[in-house]
Amino acid sequence: MTLRAVLPAYGLCELLDPAELLTSELVTNAYRHTKGPAALRLRALGTEGAPGVRVGVWDASPHIPAPFDRPPGQRGPSWPVPGGADGGRGLMLVRHCAQAWGGFPLGGGLPGRGGKLLWFEVGPGADRRTMA
Repeated sequence: MTLRAVLPAYGLCELLDPAELLTSELVTNAYRHTKGPAALRLRALGTEGAPGVRVGVWDASPHIPAPFDRPPGQRGPSWPVPGGADGGRGLMLVRHCAQAWGGFPLGGGLPGRGGKLLWFEVGPGADRRTMA
């Protein structure tokens, strides 16, 4: 619901479908695989000529799942999920469809703080990449 309210208000309607799809994957992952709180953060990127959005999902678990545990430049195979696997496709979808993505730990193990942030960026042309 947040994306449906914010992106059109900033003239980013073109990004709504891909951003919503990829956000749902990160939020679902946080819900299914972590215990405790989670949060969503949106940030506008670029200029009027090439606007975009960065979506970040924080959760309390310090575990960064593959492929987000590698630097964005080290992408590897597009879909290394075994055919019979019950899960693992959501983050691969994010990696495939986003223009940039990554993950990093937060808090350095401080009591009551920490977790991780997984993020992605989409910009112009993201609809075509998502539907490909």
